[in-house]
Amino acid sequence: MAAQRREARRGQGPVVAAVAVAVGGAVGASARYGAALLWPTPADAFPWTTFWVNVVGCAVIGVFMVVITDVWAAHRLVRPFFGTGVLGGFTTFSTYAVDIQRLVDHGRLATGLLYLAGTMLAALAAVWTAAHLTRRAIEWRQS
Repeated sequence: MAAQRREARRGQGPVVAAVAVAVGGAVGASARYGAALLWPTPADAFPWTTFWVNVVGCAVIGVFMVVITDVWAAHRLVRPFFGTGVLGGFTTFSTYAVDIQRLVDHGRLATGLLYLAGTMLAALAAVWTAAHLTRRAIEWRQS
């Protein structure tokens, strides 16, 4: 009987991970929606809210990945919950694509192209910078 219960719990791992991702995604998407309500963007304007949500989310991903790989032996559900769920739900590269299309449709091709390149460069720079600074802070703290 005990072996059956252990086996049943083992089989629930993927379900638990999926629930963790879903709950985290709901939290992250709610935070992004809140940001969009606080700082709405007109259809033909540069989408600063989505830009900064993506950049900040990518910076947090950089910090998070360093912390859970170099510092903290996190529970196996922390990465799917926070990394994939919360931060995946918070950052929004689908809205980024829709924003580009909306800018182009409103005759703002140059702004759309600037947003296209600027978001990718800023997001990559945010991940790298945050990871680098987090590693430096950890090294400084340990010395």
